Amino acid sequence: MSNYQFLPSPTFGLGEHTFATWENGFSLEEIQKIIKYGDQLCLNQASVGGSNGGVVDAEIRRSKTAWISCNNETQWLYDKLAFIARQLNGQFFNFDLYGFSEDFQYTVYESNDQGFYDWHLDRGNQGGSPPRKFSMVLQLSDPYEYEGGNLEIMGGRNVSTVLKQRGLVAAFPSFMLHRVTPVTAGIRKTLVVWITGPAFR
Repeated sequence: MSNYQFLPSPTFGLGEHTFATWENGFSLEEIQKIIKYGDQLCLNQASVGGSNGGVVDAEIRRSKTAWISCNNETQWLYDKLAFIARQLNGQFFNFDLYGFSEDFQYTVYESNDQGFYDWHLDRGNQGGSPPRKFSMVLQLSDPYEYEGGNLEIMGGRNVSTVLKQRGLVAAFPSFMLHRVTPVTAGIRKTLVVWITGPAFR
């Protein structure tokens, strides 16, 4: 399990937002490097209810996942996502955060089984780690490589669809309902990251 602590986030004092994005966060070379690393890992059917040990439930989630820990080969990736997380948090959310307490999730949605993830929250204590407060999704696949697979975030009555753009990082509070709609053609690959911190009070 990774343990990567943040320095304090910069604060720019902007208003409340459902989600924020960081465009062109990664170069094509960096994205290909992440995909190559992720594809070499052992991908397993994704589970739900991680705090209870997790179960595979195809009615809620159909995707494959592997875990990228912080090591000499991936330190650059942790450093870069930590920088982006601190900037987006300081500018849009201003949460009190610790850092990464979990490995990064490499996620693959395939059209052959209409890969999707129904409405859910990311909050909760995972394996005794501090609670998730801030979620980020890095889009690895070119939007022309697949159809469907929209990341949607529910903010009150409104549902927002995140722009499909390779290298884009979407960030949102982990207590926001969100989903990935079924992938109807091709393959969608992402990197999902959670940032933990002290419990909201």
